[in-house]
Amino acid sequence: MHDPRALISDCQALLACRSWPSELWRDRSGATAVEFAMIAAPFLAVLMAIIESAVVLLAGQVLQTATANAARQIMTGQAQNSAWSAAQFKTYVCGGLTVMFDCGKLNMDVRAFPAFTSVSLPSATNADGTLTNAYVYRPGNPGDVVVVRLIYQWPIFASGLGIGLVNSANHTNTLVASAAFRNEPY
Repeated sequence: MHDPRALISDCQALLACRSWPSELWRDRSGATAVEFAMIAAPFLAVLMAIIESAVVLLAGQVLQTATANAARQIMTGQAQNSAWSAAQFKTYVCGGLTVMFDCGKLNMDVRAFPAFTSVSLPSATNADGTLTNAYVYRPGNPGDVVVVRLIYQWPIFASGLGIGLVNSANHTNTLVASAAFRNEPY
């Protein structure tokens, strides 16, 4: 068995024998730190873009699920028979949303039409990306075609990365979840 102290002293002797300039040329002890510093910023930017994209997609799916559940209340006539106001309907919708959403920023647009061919909806945003605020609450009567839209401006924190998530004013992504259906004969 070899003595570990002898191996260490042999290694130290070998290092001392090298010429100083060639030793610096071959020394790689800081290369990993320099390489990490070069790729850290792009890596973190890509990681943030992936996470932000995933959160926006999750928020859109949560909003779509809340829209489908709330639309069912109108389709079956429960909202009309209970004479829900727009505020009461919004309260019901907010009960189906997670803590991801601020219900004060949620907009609803509920419109009734006589047939699917007559459905015509205004844009959720103006040309400058701000909300139109021309939303109504008309749940319709039995047999009417109804379109329920929930509109939410989701804040984008990584807007400077240029990943294409910003589609509205104030660095936001306007999420619009829709449900179109014919009211049942309640």
